[in-house]
Amino acid sequence: MTASRRFLLRRMGQLVFAACVWTCASVVQAEAVFPEKPVRMIVAFPAGGGTDIVARLLAEKLTTLWGQQVIVDNRGGAGGVIGTEIAARSAPDGHTIFMATLGNLSINPHLYKMGVDPATDLAPISNVVDVNFVLVANPKFPARNVKELIALAKQKPNQINYSSSGVGGAPHLAGELFNDMADVKLMHIPYKGSGPSFTDLLGGQVSLTFDSLVQSLPYIQNGKLRALAVLANQRSELLPDVPTLAEAGVPGYNFTNWFGLAAPAGTPADRIDKLNAAVQQVLQDPALRERLADMGAVPAGMTPAAFGQLIRDERTKWGRIIQERGVRAQ
Repeated sequence: MTASRRFLLRRMGQLVFAACVWTCASVVQAEAVFPEKPVRMIVAFPAGGGTDIVARLLAEKLTTLWGQQVIVDNRGGAGGVIGTEIAARSAPDGHTIFMATLGNLSINPHLYKMGVDPATDLAPISNVVDVNFVLVANPKFPARNVKELIALAKQKPNQINYSSSGVGGAPHLAGELFNDMADVKLMHIPYKGSGPSFTDLLGGQVSLTFDSLVQSLPYIQNGKLRALAVLANQRSELLPDVPTLAEAGVPGYNFTNWFGLAAPAGTPADRIDKLNAAVQQVLQDPALRERLADMGAVPAGMTPAAFGQLIRDERTKWGRIIQERGVRAQ
């Protein structure tokens, strides 16, 4: 074999080897890069509500982390059922995620005939925040505190109304729990999200609501709403002078909500893990933690397994409460 032929064969071998190395590296890199396109974050309520506010804060941080835009997609209606179904039926590739609530994942299956089952059609990623709730009133409402509210409600059963984000949502269940434990009959007025609910509360079309501090705090601070009580078992640092419902006249009352992320079932486990890791990372951001705390939302963060267990535990708990109190979708 001539020297030139040996050189040619050796050169061809080098080129083939280099091509193989490049191809393998490209495959590995393609597998490692996620997300490789914009991510859609579905919210099952209109813009302006507490879930939407938290979703947009998280989306901004994830956009910076990933270098891919995270787009909040509001799909309100039917107490959150429409958005839940859209999320569950989306492509399971990790590029669609769902900012869900206690109501979406654990309460609605007991109230609605849903086209999907959150327990099997959605994969938990992580709890994001625990949310403090507060009972607020339009300033023109005559009751100045919870005891006056209860006394007035007993005089006028089904004549004092409260708004909510929709049948089966956390605000609705908080109100029904109040009705039961205070032995009163407030009239429930459901809306298609907390945003529209607060619009009519501020306008005086409804008198009360039970909703998150995330949504309520700015209006409390500027005097457009009056806080009667916080719903957790301890006072909020943001409203130190506002009693808990238990302190104000409803012993044993305790209600908190949570928002968390899920993905369509079938999303690869490695992508669920990457999504979880990203959430944990951004929840450690001091600026985000401060912003959430200022709104009454407590950063959480869980493993997918722990979040899945929380969803199941809450589903059992609220199924029992809904059955005992005869709550029905309207």
